[in-house]
Amino acid sequence: MDDYEDHDALGLADLVARGEASAEEVLEAAIRRVEARDGAVNAVTTRMYEQARRDIQAGLPQGPFTGVPYLLKDLSASIAGEPTTRGSRFFADVVGTEDSEMVRRLKAAGLVVFGRTNTCELGLSLTCEPQLTGPSRNPWNTAHISGGSSGGAAAAVAARMAPMAHASDGFGSIRAPAACCGLVGLKPTRGRNTMAPFLGEGLGGLSCEHAVTLSVRDTAALLDATAGAGAGDPYAAPGPSGSFLSAVEADPGELRIAVTKRTPNGAPVAPECLALLEETASLAQDLGHIVEEVDPDIAGETVVPTFLSLMAANTVVNLASHPTKGRPAREDEVERITWLSAEMGRRMSAEDYVRATQAAHRLGRQMGAFHQDWDILLTPGLARTAVPLGWLDMMMEDVDEYWRRVFEFSPFTVWFNLTGQPAMMLPLANADDGLPLAVQLVGRFGEERTILSLAAELEAARPWIDRRPDLVEGT
Repeated sequence: MDDYEDHDALGLADLVARGEASAEEVLEAAIRRVEARDGAVNAVTTRMYEQARRDIQAGLPQGPFTGVPYLLKDLSASIAGEPTTRGSRFFADVVGTEDSEMVRRLKAAGLVVFGRTNTCELGLSLTCEPQLTGPSRNPWNTAHISGGSSGGAAAAVAARMAPMAHASDGFGSIRAPAACCGLVGLKPTRGRNTMAPFLGEGLGGLSCEHAVTLSVRDTAALLDATAGAGAGDPYAAPGPSGSFLSAVEADPGELRIAVTKRTPNGAPVAPECLALLEETASLAQDLGHIVEEVDPDIAGETVVPTFLSLMAANTVVNLASHPTKGRPAREDEVERITWLSAEMGRRMSAEDYVRATQAAHRLGRQMGAFHQDWDILLTPGLARTAVPLGWLDMMMEDVDEYWRRVFEFSPFTVWFNLTGQPAMMLPLANADDGLPLAVQLVGRFGEERTILSLAAELEAARPWIDRRPDLVEGT
């Protein structure tokens, strides 16, 4: 498997299906890369090698990814008999009682789970620097963040330990790591992937699960494998008009693409991020699409305060959710920002929470009206490249400054958690300092197929899969 890094997940599955490589050989290739590279990036916090070998020996299900190694984020995906620490000292002793429905569907697709990836405490950051397991580092420059909260997943895939990895997104936690590490990251429509059997929704409907991947087609095929309501779900996304993978293979036709540079919170955007936005808009126009600079008419000033209200109230509940201790976490058992965010929630009234949910719904209505005229909204991915480690410090004493920094760094992501729309990062370039740059494609509620089709067209025009960090080339 010397050519392991040359393949995306569907490519590896094809090798296994055609008998050119065995599932055992592919798994051992992945394990060797974790052992060679993880010391530099600290992405994989739980190794499940023996269980993965037993799963292969027992016989894998036949699915689109049979024999492909896969890593699960140590936050929302429960695995029977394995820890789910949520990146927290307080939850470090929690062991899964059963596989979540998402994990069942991933295994049914033929994926071989061989480890868990690092995450920040309770997923409350856009970096991955937990006190429990230490920081995950960006393979493109290990002095910088790999993003969060799915920072371990992104670092592992960017370091080519696995071709894709499980991730989740409550305010940018799939998309920010993808942008930081040069990967594809889709936040699906709200309700597209179930959170059964443990939750009806995450973070008041803001959070969802999917993955970071090397290719657009892997993102699409994985969504085909996992999408759909679970038993008792409170709601589900509208059914797609066809498979997500077929959208990747289809001509998108002439799309109406709106381009915005304006951040909802007024945060400045770095020149290199704006330059890539303009280059992508020009490329889309060359590909035959109608492209105009248009700022959506939304109540942008409500975006961050609305998120903070929903996040804070949910943090209070999360700190009381240990399955066996029977009490909430104490101040000395969690990180400073986690505790202070919960304090914000304790000061809220029931009326405050309802007003926040209504404000989120208004934003969704405003974007729904916008998309009556526009198929796609194109934005910068982040406001700058991956920041240095330590800048988004969850041990800070000033909680307001912490959250100000989060949304100064990533002003475009939480907007679409609030509206529930699908949004996707594409790693179309690298900055002069070598760190990846991305743009974000946003689609109508329920219409992942449109953004996947455009994403595949952009990927074909500006392919990225052969761009690799020096860390990969040197090991």
